[in-house]
Amino acid sequence: MPFAPHFPVMLRTEDGVRIDAAHTPSAAGDVGIVMAHGFTGSWRERTARRIAHVLSGYGGVLAFDFRGHGRSAGETTVGDLEILDVEAAVRHARVVGYRRIAVVGFSMGAAVAVRHAALRGGVDAVAAVSGPARWYYRGTKPMRQVHWAIERPFGRFAAKVAKRTRIAGGPWDPIPMPPHEAAALVSPAPLLIVHGDADAFFPLEHAHQLYAGAREPKELWIEPGYGHAESAASPELIRRIGKWIASNLS
Repeated sequence: MPFAPHFPVMLRTEDGVRIDAAHTPSAAGDVGIVMAHGFTGSWRERTARRIAHVLSGYGGVLAFDFRGHGRSAGETTVGDLEILDVEAAVRHARVVGYRRIAVVGFSMGAAVAVRHAALRGGVDAVAAVSGPARWYYRGTKPMRQVHWAIERPFGRFAAKVAKRTRIAGGPWDPIPMPPHEAAALVSPAPLLIVHGDADAFFPLEHAHQLYAGAREPKELWIEPGYGHAESAASPELIRRIGKWIASNLS
């Protein structure tokens, strides 16, 4: 099945970073869906395009590459300044005419979506899929590998060569508000937390911590057999998320 047609968009953040994006229009009214990928991801990857295609049945989709990823400029701060990237996408969605905006984030993008809604506001719903509740988690082998890529010069070089991901060196200063604290500030926008019981990166305790930190309206979906983020998300799960968005923004 061919993907829905999309149109290239170039965004610019408040701090001057050029962001590569794509707009997939929809006949589903005035709902806009901003899609935020995971660490080392890109809207141009087939898995991301498939998700955008499914979500376009529920609203116009604005997918983008975070700073330091793909064809976007700058360097990734792995969840800190990325809230400015989401803000640029939300702002563009408003400009093109979407009155109600939902942000759907995966993994790192989930953490950024929650933090953006908490700290910047201006969105009407947030879906956080496979997201961490707190920083510096090293309890799984995949997350130890992620920290190696972020913290070691050779790791950052490898991420740049293999994944086209440019990672800023040096520690956070100050440390950003963690997602489980930011979750409390998303309300009154509804927050959906989706997590798989087969997630190899973040165990279910992260989903439960996010949910416990959030205020109503909130929902928690624990998905049997679901792994991590975009690569494991079935079309059926994405359709359910799309229906959740439609039901909350109707």
